[in-house]
Amino acid sequence: IIKTANSDERLMDEIALFLHKVRKKQKDEYYMTSKMNIDYSINLKGKKILIVDDDPRNIFVLASALENYGLEIIDAENGSIALEELERNNIDLVLMDIMMPVMDGFEAIRAIRENEKTRHLPVIALTAKSLKEDREKCISVGANDYISKPVDYDSLIRLVKAWIDK
Repeated sequence: IIKTANSDERLMDEIALFLHKVRKKQKDEYYMTSKMNIDYSINLKGKKILIVDDDPRNIFVLASALENYGLEIIDAENGSIALEELERNNIDLVLMDIMMPVMDGFEAIRAIRENEKTRHLPVIALTAKSLKEDREKCISVGANDYISKPVDYDSLIRLVKAWIDK
């Protein structure tokens, strides 16, 4: 790509075209998913997961990986909307981003733990911060577990299975 006034757009177009070609060559069930063999994994059909993240790209990537295991995905863009979804739906597990506008993950997890209906609901915190103190803070506000971004899908699937089965 020759550097011009619109070379940024050209680069994005080329990348999108390349990724589209790569996806066409792959089987859909292996696109953006775990390396674990789905046939030998625990069946998660009928289970509902609430993904709370303000970035729709993160929701898309996480949902793409989890839907292959039969999970139903519900999404929310912040903690406040997540609490509304928890009132409307019977959720089996929550994947909660920490840094969000309106109501962050810490506040939302505290609210989940204060509600009698959702007190025992498994919550896995997702955050770009990966310091030991960040993990401890997530656990101290009530998260059951913690995974840092970028997400390792094998670890995510193992965590989801472990907490849904409890």
